[in-house]
Amino acid sequence: MNKYVAQILTRIKSKGRHKHLSLMKNYEYKSISECRELQKELLFNILSYSLNNIPYYKEMVKKNDMKISKNDIFNEISKFPILTKEILRNHFDNLKSETFEGNYHKNTSGGSTGEPVVFLQDISYNEKMKASKIFFYNFAGREDGEKMIKLWGSDRDILKGSQGIEGWILKNLLNTMLINSFKMSETDMKEYVKIINENKPKVIEAYVQSIYELSNFIKNNNLNVYSPKGVITSAGTLYPDQKKLIKEVFNTKVYNRYGSREVGDMACSCEKDEGLHLNVFNHYIEILNDKLEPCKPEEIGQIYVTTLNNYVMPLIRYKIGDMAVSAEDEQCSCGRGLPLIKRVEGREINVFRTKKGKIIPGEFFIHFIGVVFNKGFISKFQVIQRDYDSIIIKVVVIDKLIFDNSRNKIINSIKKIMGQDCNVEFEFVDDIEPLKSGKYLYTLSEVE
Repeated sequence: MNKYVAQILTRIKSKGRHKHLSLMKNYEYKSISECRELQKELLFNILSYSLNNIPYYKEMVKKNDMKISKNDIFNEISKFPILTKEILRNHFDNLKSETFEGNYHKNTSGGSTGEPVVFLQDISYNEKMKASKIFFYNFAGREDGEKMIKLWGSDRDILKGSQGIEGWILKNLLNTMLINSFKMSETDMKEYVKIINENKPKVIEAYVQSIYELSNFIKNNNLNVYSPKGVITSAGTLYPDQKKLIKEVFNTKVYNRYGSREVGDMACSCEKDEGLHLNVFNHYIEILNDKLEPCKPEEIGQIYVTTLNNYVMPLIRYKIGDMAVSAEDEQCSCGRGLPLIKRVEGREINVFRTKKGKIIPGEFFIHFIGVVFNKGFISKFQVIQRDYDSIIIKVVVIDKLIFDNSRNKIINSIKKIMGQDCNVEFEFVDDIEPLKSGKYLYTLSEVE
């Protein structure tokens, strides 16, 4: 399908996304201070609306005589309590606007940290989220309507998008082809390489683990694969070793996009790759330490998100369950006025802690087990922290004899970082299944 026809069709289908996209493009290369001014207005508007129209927050006003001002809103948001998944479940009805009259729909989180959370999103907000996707596709060099292949793993997205009339429209009219990351056998991956080579997409969008697994398959089998303008990874933490391999195999730039079902796409790296640009048009992001204080540059903390455009059920200071590192310099050399964060470390459950409170990112285990010591004898692995001094490593081993030669090296490396009193055990399994969403956890902490 001609890209211009696809563009016309998306504009017909759109309910305001292209107007929002124009706003984003207009501000893209303004200064950080100008972008912050726009964000300040959006933040003040949503917080004011919540205090007046959301029962949960109206009660706070009654109890605390709470007031806010636009000029100091970045500081005054700290007056609002943290919103957790548990609070969202227990106070669902009181977190919904009592005056909103527009159209909205129910959505749910992926459930990667337990029971999925139900929340509401209005249609206008939904269109602005779609505009954000197009905006970040532009980072990777794809104009709306150009060919794209999605290596995706959500059961809902796959079932909804690849069957029936909607799937036909995606493929034949909107130039977007879905290939299923739930099916990643060698036969499937060989077929995916063929599809990529035949369709020559401008951009490939994929789950981190899925495109990494496909890259390994391509490299190990000496296959040739078409090089798109860019590969956009999502739905997982993109670690340096994974990024290096994907970049090498596809001979292109790799863009790291961060988002979730609850709040949409929050940040994305650009061609300069100096961090992740924040989506100030749709979110206000806080990276806070355990005392709920803003993290210093280079310090890791919890991510708290405030949605700026969802008026049916605003999420205010929502603890999303991920951790990130603040940037030393918010300005990127690309010239965009969208401030940077340094990186996202991944889900809180993917990060380990020692008894002394030291945080160990999952990247450490992925690098040492998956790269340094793995010379082709480990097919899959998952590291589970049962307690501060107890680690279980599930492994799918190809060659047990070679593995045994590296076993002690792996154990000693982990002890150096986790403590010499840490007990490290291996559990040999036939396979390690991904989550229902298709995401794959390399590391899992059960320490509360």
